[in-house]
Amino acid sequence: AHVFEAPLSPDSQRSVLEVLETIPVGNEGIAVVQSAGLVPHKLPNLVEHNPAIATECLLKILSNSSFENNEHSNNNSTKQQNEYLSSLVSMDMSLHSMEVVNRLATSTSVADSLPPEFIRLYISNCISSCEMIQDRHKQNRLVRLLCIFLQSLIRNKFVNVQELFVEVQQFCIEFSRIREAAALFKLLKTME
Repeated sequence: AHVFEAPLSPDSQRSVLEVLETIPVGNEGIAVVQSAGLVPHKLPNLVEHNPAIATECLLKILSNSSFENNEHSNNNSTKQQNEYLSSLVSMDMSLHSMEVVNRLATSTSVADSLPPEFIRLYISNCISSCEMIQDRHKQNRLVRLLCIFLQSLIRNKFVNVQELFVEVQQFCIEFSRIREAAALFKLLKTME
């Protein structure tokens, strides 16, 4: 339970990650992770306090190697996977949530099975979060982070730029005073 409330010490984190390595992927992984207390509504706390552990848990939950065997299992597993992804999409934007989403998007074991709308919804939520922040210093910092995150996703072809083009372009124009937004805008223009 402590893992949801505060960052673990490096030694404790290493121990938890070692245990996670022994957990199988797929349905059995979901059952083990849930029995340890990680249900979708607790995911945002885990992401904020222990992003590396959150990532490993999500990789266990989202790995699809056991989902191809039977259809009933697949439907239930997909529903559970979507609940965790929805929880991640709807949480407040932060460096840690971006770190987790980036690791999922770049992970060879789950990247292909991530629903395309997941990344789009996550990015839209981040853009919306940036626009709503009242504290200008915090807003500038998060805009920079989001721009760097988006550039990485675009350059590595983890996101289809055309699906987000208008929204991301408007975001860049709105925050054009920020150097990273101007750089992202230039990157978008080269892809037109």
